[in-house]
Amino acid sequence: MNKQADDTDDAFIRDILRDTSTIAMIGASAKPGRASNSVMRYLQDVGYRVIPVNPGLAGQELFGERAYDSLREIPERFELVDVFRRVDAVPGIVDELLPLIGPKGVRYLWMQLDIVDDIAAERAREAGLAVAMDRCLKIEHVRLFGQAAAK
Repeated sequence: MNKQADDTDDAFIRDILRDTSTIAMIGASAKPGRASNSVMRYLQDVGYRVIPVNPGLAGQELFGERAYDSLREIPERFELVDVFRRVDAVPGIVDELLPLIGPKGVRYLWMQLDIVDDIAAERAREAGLAVAMDRCLKIEHVRLFGQAAAK
């Protein structure tokens, strides 16, 4: 995959969705009204493993997955980091993420709707990650593969 591809290109997004099996979701929430809650459930329903990352839920289970305080604490490998946090948290997330690229197998940084940080995205790209910003994994999956389609 071309790591510098335009993140508005459908082929780029489709490749990410097809190449990913495990997602670390930063900002996962147990609250049903939160977007991260419904997105996590949807992604699990279509076949992805989603590992919640939220200090307030650390050690608890969310939809059958143990929640972690940080990316560093996740013992398994994960290809994609999905960010459900305010944009001002993104630089710190990238700082935490970069040393995990090799050991955890991370290939993608995905920033949800309204989350855009060009400087952090460029740092991630320079480290070899493909980056999507201001996009929802659920919306893109439904748009490209259909509501009930498994990946």
